[in-house]
Amino acid sequence: MTKNPIAAFQAGVEDKLGFISTEFINWQGYVLAFSWGVWAFETYLIYRQFPNYSRPHPPTALKSHFTDEVFKKSQRYGKDKAKFGLVSKLYSQLLETALIVFGAFPWAWKVSGNLLAKFGYGPEYEITHSIAFGTVLFYLNTLPSLPVSLYSTFVLEEKHGFNKMTFGLYVADTLKGWAVGFAIGAPFMAAFLKIVDWAGQSFVPWVAFQLIMVVLYPTVIQPLFNKLSPLETGALRTRIEALASRLSFPLTDLYVIDGSKRSAHSNAYFYGLPWSKHIVLFDTLIKKSQPAELEAVLAHELGHWKYSHPMKLMLVSQIHMLALFSVFPPFMRSWPLLASFGFPIGPEAKPPVLVSFLLYQMVITPIESVVGFLLNALSRRFEYQADQFACELDAQGLGGEKEEGKTEEESTMRARLGRALVALHAENLSTVWVDWMYSAYHHSHPTLTERLRAMDAYALSQNGRPKTCIPQLTSQTPSSGGTSATFRSITAMPISRLERRSIYGRIEEPSSGAVGPQHSMISVR
Repeated sequence: MTKNPIAAFQAGVEDKLGFISTEFINWQGYVLAFSWGVWAFETYLIYRQFPNYSRPHPPTALKSHFTDEVFKKSQRYGKDKAKFGLVSKLYSQLLETALIVFGAFPWAWKVSGNLLAKFGYGPEYEITHSIAFGTVLFYLNTLPSLPVSLYSTFVLEEKHGFNKMTFGLYVADTLKGWAVGFAIGAPFMAAFLKIVDWAGQSFVPWVAFQLIMVVLYPTVIQPLFNKLSPLETGALRTRIEALASRLSFPLTDLYVIDGSKRSAHSNAYFYGLPWSKHIVLFDTLIKKSQPAELEAVLAHELGHWKYSHPMKLMLVSQIHMLALFSVFPPFMRSWPLLASFGFPIGPEAKPPVLVSFLLYQMVITPIESVVGFLLNALSRRFEYQADQFACELDAQGLGGEKEEGKTEEESTMRARLGRALVALHAENLSTVWVDWMYSAYHHSHPTLTERLRAMDAYALSQNGRPKTCIPQLTSQTPSSGGTSATFRSITAMPISRLERRSIYGRIEEPSSGAVGPQHSMISVR
């Protein structure tokens, strides 16, 4: 009988890494050293980027498109965010180090076990114990991080006119997030541990979870935080429906989300099954965008759909998961790993799967940083493809109707998308000067200058002469909205650093007026 190739691959990896289960290695020292190494590198990148916030003028390619006032506002916003990033990253790193050095993990395991014992649950209830452990550790990590989140929302974002949250709404969102995280995370964790116990090393639970979240998030979780209303009949709806029809996009519903009650940033995203798609637009985006330009933004989005970028990213995510779970088994049985972090365990004991998995995630943090860099490179390639897809629609006769009061060139999808990107960058006070190394590590999208140059190069290849039809921007208040939100696929579950991770999922400060991940391909920084 032919052996399953995945099983054969996993068996080979386990054989090569078998020493991890038996030989004592100072894993705690390794984790601390590399954790501080990653922090030092990310801090170095911020220092590389920081001088760009003192540049007096925008890049030559953008100089005619930004007023001095808008540019200076964006520079001040970028500088303040960089300063905040330096302090918050150091604080998070010190918190992570303290949790490790002072034995927070074995303490949380012991405390949760003692608490369960009072209710009659003994050591044999590993799944129940693991859920309780995850809950205790989650609050150990989250509560000390609340001041950072509060400062970001009510000082930094407030100062630059983006925050629309009240303190009451912030508290409500936080509590809802915790409740939803537990309601989803606890059953999933129980299922994951049960499957691992039954099937051994398997990435199937993660695949199942990601597929379930694709359906659950927009239909069940998102409405808990934001109100979705049908987009009213009008020029915008007509344009979007016509675009979807021309491209054979299976559009089922068009919604408007009330992102303005939290932030002046905004977003646009789509979700759904292959035969039924839904488009969601933030109210802040609609208020400050012309229908023709918003149509171009959505043409870019549909380019991702046409090229199957979400499915390709999901496939990459599953390959990533397969690799992670193929390496995990030696760590799962590694008593030296737990002993290194202070767990009172010996060679004869069976390490708790969840604890081993948590420590395993910390061990592979440096590798995950490299993986993140590679995924960013792939994502940027997809962004260029989606931009070109939108630009090509005119040549294919699919660009839509000409804008009233605009020339034929100004009405092209390329010109409209270019105007939209520039306007959205200005409205969001996004940085236009970006260090190449900083961008390569952090950004999943090309910079504005890179995208405009690529679109102009496409125009040059089509008609032999470059054209730029983006008008100079007038001064606008930062509360005017615009598209933001880096593509954060809910089908990808990267394992990140401790301060960005909870047992029940990632708790992040909402940056685009809605809570949780959105499936969006437009980004401004």
